[in-house]
Amino acid sequence: MTGGMTGKARVMPPMRYWTQLATEMFPPADLVRQAVETERWGFDATCLSDHFQPWWEPGESSQAWTVLGAIGQATEKLPLGTGVTTPVHRYHPAVTAQAFATLESMFPGRAFVGIGSGESLNETPCGMDWPAVGEQVDRMEEALEIISRLFDGERLDHGGPHFRTKRALLHTRGERRPPIYISAFGPRAAKVAARWGDGLWTLADPEQAPELIDVYRGACEEAGHEPGEIILQVGFSWAEDDDTALEGSRVWKATLPPEYFREDWSDPVEMQRKAQAEISDDEFKEGYIVSSDPSVHADRVREVEQLGATVVCLQNGSGADPHGALRVYGEQVLPALRE
Repeated sequence: MTGGMTGKARVMPPMRYWTQLATEMFPPADLVRQAVETERWGFDATCLSDHFQPWWEPGESSQAWTVLGAIGQATEKLPLGTGVTTPVHRYHPAVTAQAFATLESMFPGRAFVGIGSGESLNETPCGMDWPAVGEQVDRMEEALEIISRLFDGERLDHGGPHFRTKRALLHTRGERRPPIYISAFGPRAAKVAARWGDGLWTLADPEQAPELIDVYRGACEEAGHEPGEIILQVGFSWAEDDDTALEGSRVWKATLPPEYFREDWSDPVEMQRKAQAEISDDEFKEGYIVSSDPSVHADRVREVEQLGATVVCLQNGSGADPHGALRVYGEQVLPALRE
């Protein structure tokens, strides 16, 4: 240590590896089976994507909170939550707080909630006129205030520009407050994560993630507290051969156009058509881990770690063999990473 620092250096916890299970790709019963395998193969936690629509048709779109209850019952110790929930229209923030306080009450010490500003894909079908980015973040921050205060046990009267509560109170709460991890794709949302969250959640994009992490850490310092988790997410697809791994995951190209996360895109068919026309297979594989070789997966995950992650969230987009992919990670990829 330099600069006259005294005392013990902060001990960093070991890197953790989560799975994200895809409600867009797999039916709910299979998601529960994947979660059981996630625990069996040694992942540190699991989360579900929380969608009303998939990124393509035909696809799946089970209600994530319902499936989380089944996963909690089917597993023993696995931490579980969403990656991420959007309490800006489809879910009122008070109901969101109720859901995850209930999850924590049923499965003590295991629940967490990821919160994001959302996409038109999921909110517009439920009747929302999709707003500009500034309002999206405003809604998220107001929702976070409501959720946080309810988690703290407050009986809440709130009259904001986007949400109202009248003497709202969580009558069922666990002893522990569920952690809140906040999704950010820009610096303003990263600062919101520092104000209201227990960590930052973003994509493992080497061009954007380091800057967002710096903004988040700087905002934490200004607020006078230590940074929380840095959760970097990347998708992966494994199969017995490379071509099958690619074919089983190619639909995930629709998660790559940045305008889908900001602008009013809500037709899964058109979104998939546009993504397939504009994004080559090689471009897709730059942002998604697609290989039959476990060592390739391990090397790509190490690259994510180097961006500054404390948690690597691995979305299982292995449409050809999701269960085989979890087994390969458990038997080969995770042990190689933990060496």
